[in-house]
Amino acid sequence: MTVRSCPDWPELMEIDPDLQFKHYTANEAKLPAEAQMRLTGLDFGVAEVCADLDRYVYNAAHTHPQIVAALGDTHWVELRDPTRPH
Repeated sequence: MTVRSCPDWPELMEIDPDLQFKHYTANEAKLPAEAQMRLTGLDFGVAEVCADLDRYVYNAAHTHPQIVAALGDTHWVELRDPTRPH
C-alpha cells in the first residue's frame, strides 16, 4: 500500500482484486481528451480521481463528480458498472 492508495482499498479488493486504486489529481490521471473538453472551469491540479490508471477503471465514490460525469462516454469505466468486463 502506498500513500496514494485509496483508503477503501480493502472493500475495493473484494470487488476486483486485480485492480489497484490510487488517488491522483486530474492532471496526473491524464484523462481522455473528450472528458477534458467537458471539464471547463475545473482545477485539474486539485480535482481528484480515484482510479486504476493502467486499466482505465475509476471509483466514482472518490472521484470529483464533474469528472465522473465527463468520463461517462469514454473508454474509462466505473468500478461498479455491471457491464464492466472483468
